Amino acid sequence: MIGSTDVVLDRAAAYPEIAGLRTALRRADWPACRALIDQLEPSARSGALLDCGDEKDIEGFLRGVLAADPADPAATALLGHHLIKVGWQIRTGYTAEHVSRGQFRQFHEWLRKAELLLIDGAARHPKDPAIWTARLLTARGLQLGLAETRRRLDRALAAHPDHLPAQFQFLQSACPKWSGTWELVHGFARDAAAAAPPGSPHAVLIVYAHLEHMFGDDETDVLRYLANDAIRAEIYEAAHRSVWHPEFRRGYGWLQALNAFAMIFTMLDDRRSAATTFTALGDLAAEYPWNRVGADVQAQVREARAWAYEGAS
Repeated sequence: MIGSTDVVLDRAAAYPEIAGLRTALRRADWPACRALIDQLEPSARSGALLDCGDEKDIEGFLRGVLAADPADPAATALLGHHLIKVGWQIRTGYTAEHVSRGQFRQFHEWLRKAELLLIDGAARHPKDPAIWTARLLTARGLQLGLAETRRRLDRALAAHPDHLPAQFQFLQSACPKWSGTWELVHGFARDAAAAAPPGSPHAVLIVYAHLEHMFGDDETDVLRYLANDAIRAEIYEAAHRSVWHPEFRRGYGWLQALNAFAMIFTMLDDRRSAATTFTALGDLAAEYPWNRVGADVQAQVREARAWAYEGAS
């Protein structure tokens, strides 16, 4: 809404399945959880299980669910994500030089607990992309290498082609900060976007690749980077293939796509295009990638949105 100062960062506001799953988890009602999870298409299912992994104090409950049914794939993926998120909270999002040995030790302990659980889950359910998506996170945190990380991505995509949650995770693992390369990042993003149907949100991977390159490479001059005609053309082509395409729908990935394009259009000094994406978002936003440039995401979104609307009006 033009003129609104609200910025809602809770993904449950964009994806009702997350709100429903959180409510059922807080009631410790696993049949209700499964009824909701089982009706979701694979990407939405993986996304909901990943996002709800940050619910507090669910480890004991989920271990009880798995004690009753060790083969439950949704409980396995959800508990895996929970253990991963506990570990990552201990590690924090700071770069390695600002993380203590003790933090790294505890981080790896939690990730190894998750990995053991997920290995068993993948053996029982080798075609469950949610489990392979979780294993992409453990591969990154435990630094198992790009070859193993790519293998896990391939297993997720074999189960469900164009599985966006897994592709989001692999893009991060392909960055130089995790021993990848910018060539790999951009090549993967382009291939994944090209393989997805027109109107899907997958072209956001191209935007993510450029944003990571700009913010993750100290030698990159952002203004010069965005002045490159080929890069600008690729960004606008990605918008036409996804958020500006007539087939674009509000399925899994819509929030991430509009949010990322709103940011990149702001950086490109394109008020009109930024305003269209902010209008489509309404009050909603996502922390990433705004959090790559500062901690106060809400203030950044409010400022960018006001700037876009002022120029567009």
